[in-house]
Amino acid sequence: MDIRFDDLKALTGLVSDEYGDFGEPLRVTQAMVDQFAELTMDHQWIHVDDQRCRENSPFGGPIAHGFLVLSLVNKLNATAGGPRIVGYGSVINYGADKLRFVGAVPSSCELHARRRIAHVRKKGPGGTQISAETEVWVVGSAKPAMFYRSLALFLP
Repeated sequence: MDIRFDDLKALTGLVSDEYGDFGEPLRVTQAMVDQFAELTMDHQWIHVDDQRCRENSPFGGPIAHGFLVLSLVNKLNATAGGPRIVGYGSVINYGADKLRFVGAVPSSCELHARRRIAHVRKKGPGGTQISAETEVWVVGSAKPAMFYRSLALFLP
């Protein structure tokens, strides 16, 4: 189902305390973790040193950077259930109200996400601000790995 970005009544009808269905899984590989470490210059051993992780880490192996997981949210959400917002000229990342890394993401695991619309409001001339909550889970885990409440501004 498609809903126009400026249809406040329809968008407000999407606000819910319930999350939608999980999207398709995405594998996080050690190569991705290593590339992210190179790009961000964050080479902390818990992400990139397999032997030290096996010997000293409570996770038994390397884990993904929290911000790598955050950077995958758009890809993970692209396959999550729910309507598509259409008709806008541009959408701007307006920030975050909450971000929590609540569980480790082991290298070579699969992630999937689910989301919900938390709040909708008119913003400026013709704009719509949408607050969405995303939970990112390691497939098969008993709890989420990351919680993110994002703000997006949709403009004509």
